[in-house]
Amino acid sequence: MEILYEDNHIIAVNKKNSDIVQADKTGDEPLSEQVKAYIKKKYNKPGDVFLGIPHRVDRPVSGVVLFAKTSKALTRLNKMFQEHDNEITKIYWAIVSELPQEDEARLVHYLVRDTEKNKSSVYTRPRPGAKEAILEYKLINGSQNYFLLEVKLCTGRHHQIRCQLAKIGCPIKGDLKYGSPRSNPGGGISLHARSISFMHPVKQEMITITATPPLEDNLWSFFYNNLK
Repeated sequence: MEILYEDNHIIAVNKKNSDIVQADKTGDEPLSEQVKAYIKKKYNKPGDVFLGIPHRVDRPVSGVVLFAKTSKALTRLNKMFQEHDNEITKIYWAIVSELPQEDEARLVHYLVRDTEKNKSSVYTRPRPGAKEAILEYKLINGSQNYFLLEVKLCTGRHHQIRCQLAKIGCPIKGDLKYGSPRSNPGGGISLHARSISFMHPVKQEMITITATPPLEDNLWSFFYNNLK
């Protein structure tokens, strides 16, 4: 487990694209329990360890996941994530096989979530039950067959990046649910939570936490090394 940042109030981990953030029906050990075990051992804590989960990252996605180590930090982080105000910025990297029509754009769509299928449908106009989804992307690298997009989330919707990019003809590599023709080895998708910038919930100072993509993947390694 790669710890990206830790202090008395928060801890951030670079999630693997095989990890689940919290327990689900699969019964697999969640990342949250791994972090609890790490804290318990490192600080020799008796009894249960408190760990709050202010946001989620989809299982097949890698990158920064933030946890709260105190109830005070959790309450304040929850407020930030729910309101999605100017105090928090989430940047993702996405590998796609189709070149978008524009190198840089702001996408505005309306999403309807299907909880039974665990999938969101995308519409270009408002409709009953739909939530507005906004992101900004720019092309930052490319190879012969694939392209690397940097995505800034302006809202936090279910599968937002995955379905919005698919809507413009650029499904994320390996994302069978949203139109990619082939899966990735291991079942993950080529979407990485690259960084998160936010006002520290207790110290009241801006911090940025950045995660390296999974470099064991040759394509991620190629793009990452060409950007350095």
